[in-house]
Amino acid sequence: MYTHQKQVFTSGTPIQEAKKAIIMIHGRGGSAEDIASLSRHLHLDGMAIYAPQATRHSWYPYSFLAPVEENQPALDSALDSIDQVVNDLVEAGITTENIYFLGFSQGACLTLEYTARHAKRYGGIIALTGGLIGETLATDNYQGDFAGTPVFISTGNPDPHVPVSRVEESVSILEDLNASVTSRIYPGRMHTISPDEINLVNQHIL
Repeated sequence: MYTHQKQVFTSGTPIQEAKKAIIMIHGRGGSAEDIASLSRHLHLDGMAIYAPQATRHSWYPYSFLAPVEENQPALDSALDSIDQVVNDLVEAGITTENIYFLGFSQGACLTLEYTARHAKRYGGIIALTGGLIGETLATDNYQGDFAGTPVFISTGNPDPHVPVSRVEESVSILEDLNASVTSRIYPGRMHTISPDEINLVNQHIL
């Protein structure tokens, strides 16, 4: 098993000049630079971009649907890595209302798990093919109030990694925490990011 060392790729507007920031979280096998490159398709003008890098290019070793203990200590270390980035942004003067999150696949799952465990008013949350983590969802872990934070969640039907049922469970939990959720299920779509998702994210979240 493994844990994560702090490595963060930054781009976009320098943090000293930015009033908003986005944390972009890559998927299994991806990299911080890869996910940050998505920024050229998104409405991120004036935002600082922070993209943490996972050890071994994977935030946790097994499926997000595996028992949580099988993905430890990597999973807890991954959640702590995101928390460190959030704290860095707050210390730099970015309020949580102006912090956005975006993740793809494994990074989308980590995005949702972190924010649901620390629910508060964020700028927005984008989970491109992802759901909350665990064989069964431990709802006691999810605390706080999103206070209307706009959230986008998607998956394909079928998707080889993220079943529709888990997306639906996740939407229900996030809405119970007062998130404003937009979700899309794409029939027959491959495990990828579609132009329609990009358009919806730009319209509803960014």
